[in-house]
Amino acid sequence: MNASSRTAALLLLGMIACGKKQAPISYEAVPVEHRSIVVSASASGAIEPPLTVDVKSKASGEIIGMNVQTGDDVKEDQLLASIDPRIPRNNLAQAVANLQVAQAQLANAKAQLARSDTLFKAQAITQTEYDQAKLDYANANAAVIRAQSDLENARDRMTDTKVRAPLEGTIITKSVELGTVISSPSTDVGGGTIMFRMANLDTVQIRSLVDETDIAKVQSGLPATITVDAYPNRPFQGSVLKIEPQATVQQNVTMFNVLIRIPNPGHLLKPGMNTEVEIHVGQRENVLAIPNAALRTQRDVASAAQVLGLDPSDVQQQLAAQRQQPPANRDSASLGGASARPDSTRRRDSTATAGGNTMTTPDGRTIPLPPGVTEAQVRAAFQKRMSGQELTPAEQTALAAVRAQFQRLGGGTGGGSRRNAGDQSSYIVFTLKNGKPTPVQIRTGLTDLDYIEVVSGLTEQDTVLVLPSASLVNSQRDMQQRMRNITGGGLPGVQQQPTTQQRPPTTPARP
Repeated sequence: MNASSRTAALLLLGMIACGKKQAPISYEAVPVEHRSIVVSASASGAIEPPLTVDVKSKASGEIIGMNVQTGDDVKEDQLLASIDPRIPRNNLAQAVANLQVAQAQLANAKAQLARSDTLFKAQAITQTEYDQAKLDYANANAAVIRAQSDLENARDRMTDTKVRAPLEGTIITKSVELGTVISSPSTDVGGGTIMFRMANLDTVQIRSLVDETDIAKVQSGLPATITVDAYPNRPFQGSVLKIEPQATVQQNVTMFNVLIRIPNPGHLLKPGMNTEVEIHVGQRENVLAIPNAALRTQRDVASAAQVLGLDPSDVQQQLAAQRQQPPANRDSASLGGASARPDSTRRRDSTATAGGNTMTTPDGRTIPLPPGVTEAQVRAAFQKRMSGQELTPAEQTALAAVRAQFQRLGGGTGGGSRRNAGDQSSYIVFTLKNGKPTPVQIRTGLTDLDYIEVVSGLTEQDTVLVLPSASLVNSQRDMQQRMRNITGGGLPGVQQQPTTQQRPPTTPARP
């Protein structure tokens, strides 16, 4: 390659380097708008009846009558099946006869005792003979009582040949047919034959597993929305009944059983149906909201200012001026600012930076992700686990790392000071004031994974700036530096103009 070719190549490389250097760092301008924010804990489970009863017969024998089938709705005490009554009927007749004999023997013993009493008074019989007469009478009286008891038992066994419903409900399963010979629990050490399984399906419940990081937000009485595959376009409404105290560990993830009670008119929900549950731990209707990605803490506001081409010291002065304004002259959002927050809270928030590989938690905090793991991968793994699918080792490791970071920031069982869904916090956002990025202290409320409620500090006419992650900015700067090292610097006379990208118009970013 001759000298002119090398010069041209170097010039072209320099132009490429200049192009790299001039790549604008853009932001997205998002208007503050009214939204409905719903914070929910997701879970899955299966429909089950609150109470299931196994119906057995106290009588043994062959089934000679079947009055119901699986799925039938029955009333309490309704006849379900009949057992062969021949043996119980014979036993009843024998018990009646035994009672009659016992009563006759009692009458005879009573008469003998009366004669013995007269003879004993006349000293015609001995004391021993008189005592024997009294004993015979007592035995005859006891025999009558035993015969009466046997008769009652025989009548009960005769009644037991009619199997009746113990409660109002639905026949879930039927395990016998006409001609089946069954055994009773009183004669079979195995507990007897289960003929039917019944349940009242007017109300059903779901036993769902909720992650321990969400269980602190769940309490009895919270509303829940249930969807089932059989009715994809028809959500059902229920409420949390209780939280079982014993934890369940699945794939190194600790969960708790939450019982959700659902009214079931028409019995559309059947036992065993798979469900997806959304427990509403917080809800705000038609409130001002902004993206979670627009939030900044006191720690990362300096890096955000640099991305926007602002002087970090000027930004800090503006924020300090906002905090020093009298309450009557400044927005109440600054009352909850970073300077007024406890040191422990500031330390937790400071662990998350404006950039890097991060994700935003449901309560508005930013946590770092493990290297090579993205927020989309974490969300996909979480949904996969909640649907009952088996996670790969990499997914388990990623979720464990995210949980550890979340607890270190005060979330889950390890934090001890986790914010509730409705607690208010203070953050910093950058807005466009007269076309220039300006920091504003705001107070926030409820948040989901994407948007957060603005309690004060912004109006519907404001626009907030969503900045790129610091990792992207640093990568661009590193590439620019490498190209400058190769070419010895960019081409003179070319001036970079920063640009911004917003929705819907595009506005130049002013330094």
